[in-house]
Amino acid sequence: MEMAIGINNSIKPTFCVNPIRPRSLNSTSPFVKTQSFARSLCLNKKPLFNSCSSKNPGFNSIRCSVSEVADTDTEAAAAAANTERRSKLMRRSDIRNIAIVAHVDHGKTTLVDSMLKQAKVFRDNQVVQERIMDSNDLERERGITILSKNTSITYKDTKINIIDTPGHSDFGGEVERVLNMVEGVLLVVDSVEGPMPQTRFVLKKALEFGLAVVVVVNKIDRTSARPEFVVNSTFELFIELNASDEQCDFQVIYASGIKGKAGLVPDTLAEDLGPLFETIIRCIPGPHIDKDGALQMLATNTEYEEHKGRIAIGRLHAGVLTRGMEVRVCTPDDACRFSKVSELFVYEKFYRVPVESVEAGDICAVCGIDDIQIGETIADKTFGKPLPAIRVEEPTVKMAFSINTSPFVGREGKYVTSRNLRDRLYREIERNLAMKVEDGETADTFLVSGRGTLHITILIENMRRENYEFMVGPPKVINKKVNDKLLEPYEIASVEVPETHMGSVVELLGKRRGQMLDMQGLGSEGTTLLKYKIPTRGLLGLRNAILTASRGTAILNTIFDSYGPWAGDISTRDQGSLVAFENGTTTSYALFSAQERGQLFISPGAEVYKGMIVGIHQRPGDLALNVCKKKAATNVRSNKEVTVVLDTHLEYSLDDCIEYIQEDELVEVTPQSIRMLKNPKMGKKSR
Repeated sequence: MEMAIGINNSIKPTFCVNPIRPRSLNSTSPFVKTQSFARSLCLNKKPLFNSCSSKNPGFNSIRCSVSEVADTDTEAAAAAANTERRSKLMRRSDIRNIAIVAHVDHGKTTLVDSMLKQAKVFRDNQVVQERIMDSNDLERERGITILSKNTSITYKDTKINIIDTPGHSDFGGEVERVLNMVEGVLLVVDSVEGPMPQTRFVLKKALEFGLAVVVVVNKIDRTSARPEFVVNSTFELFIELNASDEQCDFQVIYASGIKGKAGLVPDTLAEDLGPLFETIIRCIPGPHIDKDGALQMLATNTEYEEHKGRIAIGRLHAGVLTRGMEVRVCTPDDACRFSKVSELFVYEKFYRVPVESVEAGDICAVCGIDDIQIGETIADKTFGKPLPAIRVEEPTVKMAFSINTSPFVGREGKYVTSRNLRDRLYREIERNLAMKVEDGETADTFLVSGRGTLHITILIENMRRENYEFMVGPPKVINKKVNDKLLEPYEIASVEVPETHMGSVVELLGKRRGQMLDMQGLGSEGTTLLKYKIPTRGLLGLRNAILTASRGTAILNTIFDSYGPWAGDISTRDQGSLVAFENGTTTSYALFSAQERGQLFISPGAEVYKGMIVGIHQRPGDLALNVCKKKAATNVRSNKEVTVVLDTHLEYSLDDCIEYIQEDELVEVTPQSIRMLKNPKMGKKSR
């Protein structure tokens, strides 16, 4: 570890590194040794920290370099001396803009719940559901955050704007967008798992933006919590990402989001989140603004309401925005148009509150500009200039969307034409910057590219709930050619699996061209964490395979790493499909004989059509079956009818179907049904 720091170019001897050390760490800890080595590089011994105290137990002092460095007279003098600017840059001390970022399931949304409750956002007798910020039906069903959301609280006369962000890697575009609006992040890390793949991604983006980082070790009340290891690993991650000396001076807060407690020492927590709030005030600088400059606001997010139309959300970088003000809307390519602000809102507690004006530094919502797009700048009518456009990483997976051509078309859906499908897909990319849509080979086919299969699956699920009916093909990776060499995307896969099932999971990952990077035990729970570098192609259908191999106990997390050389052929499915032989209604008599050929997806009385996939063949290759056959009526009487006993059929969700299908198969998506079928066009080509 010391050697790694010794060769790190980001350490500059002109600055003093005086990192934070949790009291639970002893002098022999690698974290302490590492930071002692870094401190020995300092030439300037002047401390960079500010301090504060609290009456809360377990809260002694908070030291952070960001607050004092940001508020020094030197910076103010440098800003005033800048002859290119007409007005003086300043920091607002009454506002803090923060984003809460973390890996999936590390407790971001639960921590926000506790922050809102302790800030008296709700009445004492008000019944509040869990995961308040996950207001979307799909988010509640899946238990994940999909869209970033804004809220605010007030602590000691300071307004804290909070942005809750998704933790899944497929929604990294949401995280990249909102980092434009904040000056600091709360990096939430699980007290057992430590930094995970998405932790690395969000921290990398925060460091690139130059944001202040406060590390929150969450779920500290778990029996197998290991705070020393987590803090050490987090510091190593900062070093790997070439963080500056000031960024490595991160403050550590230990918290239990579900209990609403926090403290500077893992063994002694305060009775509330006071230490966390104090840390935000001290360690996250106020917004850097040009109060008297020309108006500038970057549209970072958009919403839509039936009565208000499109609403642009963003942080005001300069000037003052007032209701009824005429503004210039600037695009990144310097094309401008004029518009007028009809309504203006700020976020107070859990609601949008109408206001007459907003000063620079605050996050607001603007109504009246119906054609506003994410990445455009709302600027002064006379002197307005566009801000730098939002840039997100490129998508890695694509899927083909087409109109429904099955015999059951139009039975359930309202929007079934190619025009309906095209309008909906192109409307999606207006707010989803990480997604791309392009026309396919035919007029009724469209290629949708995203960060991963889940990213596109969420779009599919939303569309079927909006009464759209269509078909989707199997996911394919987006390859690149560099110097006539074919490159494909690779991802870092982390698998948490009990030791008893580790062998079968390792074998499965090896078959899919995975290369093991690390293997370590997780606390005292008998769980092993495996880290692999694996082609994105190898991840298609992997989640279900790992769940089967581990009997539902493994947890798979992935994040994009880089493009690398083509890994060779990968077989993602060894079994074929059972295909319906004719149109009709299934019978128990036919399914009884069909279940001997494999596992079925359907039950008696279900309507099927020719080419529809009704099950998994137990052998390679497809097999056509007559699942609608009825028992022949005879005049021979038997003493007793044969009792038909059917096995429980498989219930496949939309995600399962997307993972299951192969090159020559499709998924039919309707508001009430999800079916799989053989692609009739592929079948004609193969004859």
